[in-house]
Amino acid sequence: MAAAQGQFSDHPAHSEGTGGVPSAFATAVEALRSARLRPEVEVEPTRPPQRLAPYAYALEAAVVEDEEDLADGRLVLLHEPAGHDAWQGTFRLVTLVRAELEPEMAADPLLPEVCWSWLTGALEARGLSYGEASGTVTRAGSHYFGGLAERRPATQIEIRASWTPREDRRGVPDAAAHLAAWCDLLCQVAGLPPTSPGPLDAGAGVVSLPQRRGPQHP
Repeated sequence: MAAAQGQFSDHPAHSEGTGGVPSAFATAVEALRSARLRPEVEVEPTRPPQRLAPYAYALEAAVVEDEEDLADGRLVLLHEPAGHDAWQGTFRLVTLVRAELEPEMAADPLLPEVCWSWLTGALEARGLSYGEASGTVTRAGSHYFGGLAERRPATQIEIRASWTPREDRRGVPDAAAHLAAWCDLLCQVAGLPPTSPGPLDAGAGVVSLPQRRGPQHP
């Protein structure tokens, strides 16, 4: 397992112009900084969105194996101290996950449902309580021509989702565990086998799709 600590220092822990940072949000961000993740997952901070909530923290991650990106994604932690009716809470997690599949794997008509179940399954496998989950699963095919004609047709899968993490008595969600579950999803989409079960590795027994290719760029 690799620690994410030290990789989150390049960006502010709140949106610009917000003043002081609430202790609940600061605690959640610190949990993200100190989370221990699978070694295949490379994480770095990125600029958070400025208008979704008064406080936001964002990171990008990629699943890398043999110097090849198998999947990548973005996770944003939002905080509205006064609460948000649509969230049914004061925190919200928003994510984008994407990877490239072999065409024969992408032809499965149940693939969108399976990918969505990977998200909910990753959260539930770690015993996380959450609510108001919503999102989309999109697959798109690419065929290459001209100077790129030698490439095989490719299909991309993209998961966009958001959910409300349940808070403890202090009003703080278990941000580290939610990050670890999100990394489980990222590895699942990348086609990596689950890790051995443990305190932060409860995803064993979840079936992965084989023959995954990382995103291809011109």
